[in-house]
Amino acid sequence: MTLQFHAYDQNFVDAVRAGGADANGQVAEHAISDGAGNPCRSCLRNIPEGADMLILAARPFPTLQPYAETGPIFLCTKDCAPWKDAGVPPILTTSPDYLLKGYSPDHRIVYGTGAIVDRDQLVNTATEVLNDPRVAYVDVRSARNNCFQTRITLG
Repeated sequence: MTLQFHAYDQNFVDAVRAGGADANGQVAEHAISDGAGNPCRSCLRNIPEGADMLILAARPFPTLQPYAETGPIFLCTKDCAPWKDAGVPPILTTSPDYLLKGYSPDHRIVYGTGAIVDRDQLVNTATEVLNDPRVAYVDVRSARNNCFQTRITLG
């Protein structure tokens, strides 16, 4: 089995780009990317320096519940192709480390699966966590700001 890295839900991305509400019920803010450090959660690439981008609240869970974390994310303002490539997406190559957490099929944190891991250990750690039969997916977050980066499943 291989790891699959997922772009943020396309229906949500399209709605926000069209002026719809984010996870906090607000319209996304417009900003200009300063390059590195502005990862788009759709194409899973850094938004180029000088490009328009959106800043918004996102909650990558289907319903509100105690483990459904909400936080800021960035999106390319213009349509970009959602990540569907094989391998580790570019946004997971820029930080020295990331926070990984395993979640059950009912979207609850599986205790004991959370860890800050070095970038070079991300694939091995995610694979190990996903091999736990209690885990349905792993969320990757910034180890410094806790921002959601991407979701990983076994494919």
